[in-house]
Amino acid sequence: MSNQRVALIGGRGYTGSAFLPLLAGHPDLELALASSGSQAGQPLRQIDPDWPDPEATLVGLNPEGVADVDARVWVLALPNGVSAPWVAAIGAAHPDALIVDFGADYRFDADWVYGLSEWNRAALAGARRVANPGCYATGAQFALLPIRDYLTRPPVVFGVSGYSGAGKTPSPRNDPARLADNLIPYSLAGHVHEQEISVHLGRPVRFHPHVAPFFRGLSLTLSVNLSEELAPAALLDLFCAAYRDAPLIEVTAEIPEIREISGQPGLKIGGFTVDPRQPFRATFVAVLDNLLKGAASQALQNINLALGLDELAGIRLGTADERR
Repeated sequence: MSNQRVALIGGRGYTGSAFLPLLAGHPDLELALASSGSQAGQPLRQIDPDWPDPEATLVGLNPEGVADVDARVWVLALPNGVSAPWVAAIGAAHPDALIVDFGADYRFDADWVYGLSEWNRAALAGARRVANPGCYATGAQFALLPIRDYLTRPPVVFGVSGYSGAGKTPSPRNDPARLADNLIPYSLAGHVHEQEISVHLGRPVRFHPHVAPFFRGLSLTLSVNLSEELAPAALLDLFCAAYRDAPLIEVTAEIPEIREISGQPGLKIGGFTVDPRQPFRATFVAVLDNLLKGAASQALQNINLALGLDELAGIRLGTADERR
């Protein structure tokens, strides 16, 4: 069977740039085009130095032009709030196409499958509209779903992300001068990821995001109140059992750090701690690369599941150096 063609809309943004190297290594997918509204003509090798075709460039494309593109899979690596015209045009021109949206536009839409890959495999099989979860929402849900039925109060989630999470549009949250020797709290109530976690977890949460001066990766410290006493070893066993069949999810007794997961397609959860003075309260940590498991590698998992391919096709484990 010939490879299936993928159109990447927004190939110059951080998440689109992270998706391209994964696609290059996929045995069953090939790039139809990568578009950019502002950088058309830029060689793809400036984004991914190992891109196999030295002549390939970003192209200019608008929704009216999608009918002329031969692609079965459409990846929308676009800012929040701008996907709708693309979805309408792709749906009209290519009614059987698979659309994966990186933005928040369809994460609350019942007509779209929510792409939290390991937790939603059955619904993703054969899906044609997939809403890729947000990066913080991915980490928080993987950390909370195994203990969802034990929660007695809204969990408190303290999140710190590298500034790539703020995108490329200039703002204080991605300004190196503002971030130098600094940590910036923002959206301390009602952040879209707080809503996303709460809706899909089926439990309210309290989420406090911050941005730090490093580029990629995020760390979540979670504080939870449980309905019964669970020692750290019991929590470790519970999480290990939950993710026994999830090779991208690593559970560890130690507190995981961002540098351990930067450039990796998976997620780490660990550091389970219980204060003897408050034995029903536990604290632990989840880390992931916001551009990979928080966006691009999870999107590729979702594409693989939707098309009936090997879930980990194109997703290489190991260190960043080992994958180069």
